Amino acid sequence: MPTYQAPLRDYQFVLNELLNIYGESELQGFDEIDADLGDAILQGVADFATEIMLPLNSSGDVEGCKLLDGHVIAPKGFKEAYQQYVDNGWGTLTCDPEFGGQGLPEVIGVFATEMKTATNMAFAMYPGLTHGAYAAIHAHGSDALKQKYLEKLVTGEWTGTMNLTESHAGTDLALLRTKAVDAGEGFFAISGEKIFISSGDHDLAENIIHLVLARLPDAPAGVKGISLFAVPKYLVNDDGSIGDANTLCATGIEHKMGIHGNSTCVMNFDGALGELVGEPHQGLRAMFTMMNQARLGVGVQGLGVSEIAYQNALIYAKDRIQGRGLSGVKAPEMAADPILVHGDVRRMLMSQKAFNEGARAMMGQQALWLDKAERHSNPEKAKAASKLAALFTPIVKGFVTDRGFNACVDAQQVFGGHGYIHEWGMEQFVRDIRIAMIYEGTNGVQALDLVGRKILSDKGAALMSWSGLVKQFIGENMGNDQMKPYIAGLMDASGDLEKATQFIATNAEQNPDILGAASMPYMQILGITALAWMWARIASTAIVALENGTTELEFYQGKLKTAKFYMNYWAVQTRSLRKQIEASSEQLTQFNEADF
Repeated sequence: MPTYQAPLRDYQFVLNELLNIYGESELQGFDEIDADLGDAILQGVADFATEIMLPLNSSGDVEGCKLLDGHVIAPKGFKEAYQQYVDNGWGTLTCDPEFGGQGLPEVIGVFATEMKTATNMAFAMYPGLTHGAYAAIHAHGSDALKQKYLEKLVTGEWTGTMNLTESHAGTDLALLRTKAVDAGEGFFAISGEKIFISSGDHDLAENIIHLVLARLPDAPAGVKGISLFAVPKYLVNDDGSIGDANTLCATGIEHKMGIHGNSTCVMNFDGALGELVGEPHQGLRAMFTMMNQARLGVGVQGLGVSEIAYQNALIYAKDRIQGRGLSGVKAPEMAADPILVHGDVRRMLMSQKAFNEGARAMMGQQALWLDKAERHSNPEKAKAASKLAALFTPIVKGFVTDRGFNACVDAQQVFGGHGYIHEWGMEQFVRDIRIAMIYEGTNGVQALDLVGRKILSDKGAALMSWSGLVKQFIGENMGNDQMKPYIAGLMDASGDLEKATQFIATNAEQNPDILGAASMPYMQILGITALAWMWARIASTAIVALENGTTELEFYQGKLKTAKFYMNYWAVQTRSLRKQIEASSEQLTQFNEADF
């Protein structure tokens, strides 16, 4: 069985030093936390994830979920583990204190999520979807709806889902057919079938609150005619107790590649009673609150599973002996050298390490922007942070899951034949994380959203705002000789990003199809450049710590070595991606159907 060591020291580095979250005096609620509290919470989550969740990961994958007499049964041990999760209050961390939450910053919650997804992605999805349902009702629900559902969702006593996809309508929600008819007394009768519903039914909690997109009879065509409804598995009485079963059920469990421990269901709503969330025909706006929460969570899945895969690949590479180093014997007392001596094994492991630590810093930055957008005392600064978070949502979801999956494949490759065998865990990591590139909008859709909506729609205002931060950092560090390797790499990557942006903006005006042709490599360029920015900042922080006489020489020197590797191995990839955009985008738009 794979092992896991929560990267708590790295969390401390990101939170305390890189982002300095405990010095954010202008953010509401940040004055109520300090490093000791943050460390204690993350240590508690680490213990739960390692001791309770991780042992269920492989067994849950093998057993899967079962549909019996119209009800889904989760794998053995999941129900007891989930009850312990609820009893420990882990679902309350970042929720509103008014409804029983602890009100902690998202920037701490995101690392709690990383540990949970690393140790058991399928299990972590149950509370993950619940938090998204909480966020949507909290942002858009009426006071009555909040009082009815939020406290139970916060504690995790009830769980939540999101119901968007139909068999004929995936990303194009304008095509959905599920109907909602006024049933009187504030209720609507919801009828239709939804597919691919994560956590759609299970035996972990006493009730499940489904957030369902549907059309009212007077709805205009297209996405402007979609409403959102809260539809409970069991109706809720006026006193908050559980009432009769609603007319909905899981009619099947999807037979899927991975995350077998999570119940991905086909859901049928047969006149099920639900209540409107937000205004009529404004459901997509409300659902996007949940979807954007989910996209951050999916990005964290890419990081979390990549991290545990890397940890186990590194252990294996140090233990497995095979062949001798090309420059000579490295372990003469052994029959062969550990495979860590081989250059390609080192390449794969260092690529994973540089990605994981850079992506972790990026996730912290994204979460801090979200916190600033919600909590900053200055409305202008809150608005600026919101725009940056929106810009980087496709990067967090798309780029991080793309490269996180590749990192898991590299980790599997380090194991050789053992990586293909279930007992070592690598093949499960590859299967589980593959879905992260697909759900919550495929990564191709994320890339198109980045280029079409986040870059061109506002004439690059958000991108220029972020680029201003990058240029400011470069300017502040240009004169520091120790920073030259990191600044040079960042400058090259950001230069390629600027040229790629100019190419797309110039050519898409005459040929809009270029947006789709260029969007994926463009997302990769921005993602690589964003991590170069994070690594340059990490290097600067490490240099300061070393100059101040830190006793943790190995930790900070390791950061500098990894930062330099990132610039030499990762950041240089922006050049070929930029040339790919310039050379092939126009050609891609000109192929005819017969050419394929």
